[in-house]
Formats: sequence, structure tokens, C-alpha cells
Amino acid sequence: MELPVIHLPDIQANQPDIPITLTRVGVTDVKKLVEVARKDKRPIVLVSIFDIFVDLPSNRKGANLSRNFEAIDEVLEEMIASPVYEIEDLCGEVAKRLIDRHEYALNAEVRMRSEYVLKRETPSTKIKCQEVVNIFAEAKAIRGKTLTIRKLVGAEVLGITACPCAQEIMRDKAKKELKTLGVESEIIRKFLGKVPMPTHNQRGRGIISIEVHDSHFVSLEKIIEIIENSMSSQMFELLKRSDEAAIVERAHKNPKFVEDCVRAMAQKIVNEFPELPDDSVIIIKQINEESIHRHNAFAERKSTLGELRKEINSIL
Repeated sequence: MELPVIHLPDIQANQPDIPITLTRVGVTDVKKLVEVARKDKRPIVLVSIFDIFVDLPSNRKGANLSRNFEAIDEVLEEMIASPVYEIEDLCGEVAKRLIDRHEYALNAEVRMRSEYVLKRETPSTKIKCQEVVNIFAEAKAIRGKTLTIRKLVGAEVLGITACPCAQEIMRDKAKKELKTLGVESEIIRKFLGKVPMPTHNQRGRGIISIEVHDSHFVSLEKIIEIIENSMSSQMFELLKRSDEAAIVERAHKNPKFVEDCVRAMAQKIVNEFPELPDDSVIIIKQINEESIHRHNAFAERKSTLGELRKEINSIL
């Protein structure tokens, strides 16, 4: 005997009491295992957190949220057979599926964040260690005559910055003290050129995100490298005494304000991504957690890549 089909009511499709459009409706903090393939290397497995949204028109009471889970699970299962190499591509594919499943939505948005482990080598003893950076990706699918996809990828990396202002004050003090002790001016000049003066340090957090059209590729490894090389020094989890000395000397020979870090990142982005179009959206942030102040220092630049290119190339 064939069982009768039971049609359950779709409450979400009802007219809401207050009929206004909602910008984002969805789910947040969805944890998933993501396997990212790498050419000629073992795949990377990431414990990732997703936020998944669609917009909601004024004539619907609610969104069908189960469709969000269906979309992401479907894409993750397909990755086993056909691997994904970039996390922003994964987000883009989920966003496309969301638009397909939510026929009433004009926009779909997927955000992903995870921790990424890098292999590093200490500067002096060459000990191999692991460093953790935060990575993130986003994708937006916009329904129109054709489906438009915008992807974003970025990273947040810790490093060290040394304050140039306090260092110059200490340099001036050292110069005066050495003169008082009768040291010749030429020897003072050579000494100060070789031995960097003390200053206060900060733990810096550099953040870069780059948003492009669906067809363009952005190297996440290159973003991480740019951030690391734009502060006074890299930071390492494991350091022996000679490594500590090398890091301290490196940082103090390369003092930087929070503004210097953002400008260095901007110039490196222009140099390292010549293939990206001018309408790519760049956001650069630096946060320095001060050691002698209660506050943190902050600097930011947001612009298109074309604007950055024009500004930086006019200087050169």
C-alpha cells in the first residue's frame, strides 16, 4: 500500500507582520572541516567557521535556513572528488548554490575564517617551528541579468614593531653621554651605526584583504609574506638565545610606526600583484598593541588597486 504524501506548511513563505526587506538572514558560526588541495604537496585540512547569508524580500516571513547547510555540505562533499585549491573559490561555489536554492534572494554571502599553520625556521639556530596565522575568505553572489561573483581573501599575521620616536630620543641621549666620556665624534658615529638603540616594542597585527572578480586568483601565501615583511621583524614561537638576539637586533634596526607598516604593505601589494585589475578592492590594517601605553595604535588604507597604483607610481 502506497503511503499518502504529506505536504507540510511552509511558514517561512507567509506574509510577515511588518513587511520590510532584510539585508542579511542566515546562520553564523557553522564549523566544518575543509580540505584544501595543493599541487605536489599533501592537502591542508582546516577547521573552519562559516557565516552564510541571503537577503530576504519584504513579502517573506523567513528564509529556508536548512538550504544553507545543504549548500555547504554539498560543496564540501564534491571537494573530495574534485578538490578545491583556494578557500575563496569554495566560498564562491557555496554562494552560487545559495542563489540557486533561495529563489527569492537577490544576494548571497559566505564568509569563512580559519587558522593556517606555516612552517618556519628561526633566524640563527635554524630550528624548524610552526607559526599560526588567521586566514579568511568571503564571496558574494549577486543575481542580475547574469550572476556576478565577487571573492575576497585575506590574512592576519602577528609581528614585532619597534618605535622610531623613542629610539631617536635614546640615540640622542647615547650620543651626548659618549661625548661626555670623551669619545671621538667619528667613533660615536660608527658605534651608533652598528648598535641599534633601545626603544619600546609592540606586538603588531597586520591585516590585508583583497577582493576581486570570480575569474581572478590571489595568492594567500603572498599576502602572508607581504604582511610579515612589512613590520620591524617576524615573530617566532620558539627561540634560542642567539635567535632572540637576532630578532631583537633586526627589529631595532628596522623601526616602524603603525603608519609605516600600512604604507609598506600598500607598496608591496602594488609590486607583487601586477596581474590584478584596477577595480580590485584593497583593505590594509595595522594594529600595534602598545607596551608603554594603555591604548593601541591603528592605521588603515582602503582603496581600489588602481588608486593605489596611481598614488604609489607617482612617487617613484
